[in-house]
Amino acid sequence: MRLSSYSDYALRVLMHAALQRPHLTTIDQVATAFNISRNHLSKVVHALAIHGFLSTQRGIGGGFTLSRPAAEITVGEVVRMTEGDETVIDCISRRHEPCAIFPACRLKGVLAEAAAAFFEVLDGYTLDDLMKRKSQMKELLRI
Repeated sequence: MRLSSYSDYALRVLMHAALQRPHLTTIDQVATAFNISRNHLSKVVHALAIHGFLSTQRGIGGGFTLSRPAAEITVGEVVRMTEGDETVIDCISRRHEPCAIFPACRLKGVLAEAAAAFFEVLDGYTLDDLMKRKSQMKELLRI
């Protein structure tokens, strides 16, 4: 399964916020650190805040921080939020007709099993697990 850049950016934003915790971080800081478009990051930060991953403060001196400890945020829940549907393949056409071999095909079941295993692994890791080399990450990002 390939993750979208949206998922990638969301995980980077959360890792940056975890590195800065308890201090606030800004979209500009993340954009600079990872060389990512500020516009893309604004959308990502907004969605992460709506879904309860980030707390935000507006105005001068504003920014965002994790809304709960990194040890309580699983990679799986972030990816589910950013990727939406866990379906790997859709056996129904755009005209809402099933594939011709749908009744006999096992592909959908195999791919659903693979997706379940993928998310089971991601659910086994927290944001805190990704942050085991904090000092090295801070050095690389010049934080």
